[in-house]
Amino acid sequence: MTAAAGTLATVPETKPSISPAPCVPSGAGVPDSEPRVRVLSSRGTSPGDAPGAPDPLPAMLCRAGLVPVTEEDPDADTVVVVVAPTVEEALSHRPPGEHRTLLVCDTVTPSGLRRAIRCGVPAVLCAAGLTPEQLGAAVRGARRGEGRLPYPPLARLLAAGDVPGPVGLTPGQTRVLTLVADGYANADIARRIGCSEHTVKNTVHEVMGRLQARNRAHAVATAVRTGLV
Repeated sequence: MTAAAGTLATVPETKPSISPAPCVPSGAGVPDSEPRVRVLSSRGTSPGDAPGAPDPLPAMLCRAGLVPVTEEDPDADTVVVVVAPTVEEALSHRPPGEHRTLLVCDTVTPSGLRRAIRCGVPAVLCAAGLTPEQLGAAVRGARRGEGRLPYPPLARLLAAGDVPGPVGLTPGQTRVLTLVADGYANADIARRIGCSEHTVKNTVHEVMGRLQARNRAHAVATAVRTGLV
């Protein structure tokens, strides 16, 4: 990372800054049926691009029918796409909050993939060869809490027998999943714990993402098998 002349003597080196990609105002032009997407990039170019070239992710999202928006505090309906050279760097730039996260990285190693899984991020893509269709499918899947991991590093991780177990759940997530296991629907759960049905739905999706579950039943089975509920 290069600094302007005369600044290195007075400004200590910090981790690369991350800046929002070009986007539209919050909520503008985003259909209700599509996920809200915020792109954060710690690199301005793709490998081989000329210095100063814009990150191609926002344009790829537009070609996939998705519009990046400004979300200073992303909520559970927002998919935050973090673009970085490595998984480790992408994870260090994740904003806080109960939102979906998709990492797009130049290099994805088995150790980076293991760290992402341990951090509860089940959606990671390799930037090389990524198409707008693949990116759009991954963003829409991340909104539903679906996992998506690149096969080569995942295969190496599985071959090494070093796949981490399911991440822990928050007390609120555990309470909702326990009620799901007892057969309650979202509306019933909302009445029992005193929140909106929308909040319950988001919590269930978050749990499915953390447990890499295909559906509610799979999430309950995984949680029971691993002693989380």
